[in-house]
Amino acid sequence: MSPGDSLVLPKPRAVVCMLGSELTPSLLWYGYVQGAFPMTMDDDSVEWFLPKRRTLLPIEGIHVSKSLRKVIRSGKFEIRFDTAFREVMLGCLRPTDNWISDDFVRVYCLAHEQGWAHSCECWQGDDLVGGVYGLSLGCVFCAESMFHRATDASKVALWALVEHCRELGFHLIDAQLMNPHLASLGAYEVPHDEYMSKLAVALKKPTEWSKAPLVV
Repeated sequence: MSPGDSLVLPKPRAVVCMLGSELTPSLLWYGYVQGAFPMTMDDDSVEWFLPKRRTLLPIEGIHVSKSLRKVIRSGKFEIRFDTAFREVMLGCLRPTDNWISDDFVRVYCLAHEQGWAHSCECWQGDDLVGGVYGLSLGCVFCAESMFHRATDASKVALWALVEHCRELGFHLIDAQLMNPHLASLGAYEVPHDEYMSKLAVALKKPTEWSKAPLVV
């Protein structure tokens, strides 16, 4: 998962599997069921990655520092779910080196309309100041990217997302690739084979946030 406007996504050490350049909701579903995730390359082609080590977030909750806990308790941000999915995706775009293309926005928004892509948002009044989005398959949530326009907004959004996923019965939260920001929040890595075993179990247990695509 990339935090959008704050850190550069590391190049994955991965097996690359090409499933085709045209991204669709059904292809998106199929790729994630196989444990892969897509990125847009510099030439606008789509490549799928299977990292040798997968980054997970603890379902019992991310690490919350004293200062972050104070922000959460202050009510500085209003937490909402699924009220601005497209806007959250657009907020995750960086000035350069984007792996999120216009086609990604289109396809993930279709997945959102179908009921298996979701966002958690931080608002201040009428202003969207942070958020995170991802995909729900069974009881695994695949967190894709997050952004902030106000200090701590992305951290609060991720905290709220994990709390909500646990309440909904999710067992696994996939963050894809490790970076220092995720590590500071308690993310950890597991080998590919272990991730695939966990994924196989999680796919069999749907939640109210998990719906299959309309076309498979």
